[in-house]
Amino acid sequence: MPDKAEKNRAKKIFDLLGNEYPAVKPALEYNNAFQLLISTILSAQCTDARVNIVTKTLFKKFNTPEEFVNVSHEELERYIFSTGFYRQKAKSIQACCSQLIEKHNGKVPEDFNELTKLSGVGRKTASVVAGNAFGIPAIAVDTHVKRLSNLLGFVNTQNPEKIEEQLKELLPVNYWTNSSHWLATHGRNVCFARKPKCFNCVIGQMCPSFNPNAK
Repeated sequence: MPDKAEKNRAKKIFDLLGNEYPAVKPALEYNNAFQLLISTILSAQCTDARVNIVTKTLFKKFNTPEEFVNVSHEELERYIFSTGFYRQKAKSIQACCSQLIEKHNGKVPEDFNELTKLSGVGRKTASVVAGNAFGIPAIAVDTHVKRLSNLLGFVNTQNPEKIEEQLKELLPVNYWTNSSHWLATHGRNVCFARKPKCFNCVIGQMCPSFNPNAK
């Protein structure tokens, strides 16, 4: 369990990020919980920008679980081909939609545990949907969150579940959902994996990867 000093440090860092990015939101474009669910499944091993290009056309053609189930597997694959791993994603999406119809009357469940029971939905996807579609506090651990959490010294692990657990212990509940957005946005804008802009970083002096004296 983190102590009070660790919690205070984490809160200060996220307060700075919150001031830097006051209007954060998911990078994925969606109009409802179902679209966010499908988009997040597609985002595995793919950029959000590419997913947004694909779903702009995809959701004009298919916009309900029934429509996704009724399309042929091959046609769905053609629509999502450029997101990569398209065969498995098409299979997961159609299985997920079948489960929504059979178990949830075609609606995306708000319960976190029920979300994780859906095909193609792990804790990250469930957290994205719960936090952003339903306002349920959750922390989605993507590649940016994983990398920055380690750089900032919050964790020393690549295990997403352990990172999620540690961040939840460090931060107040009302920070949880936005914390993912703040780290992801900072990772895309400043803290690049190959060449981070440390001298232009609002939290640089508090980051042990840049400032060895940071605590």
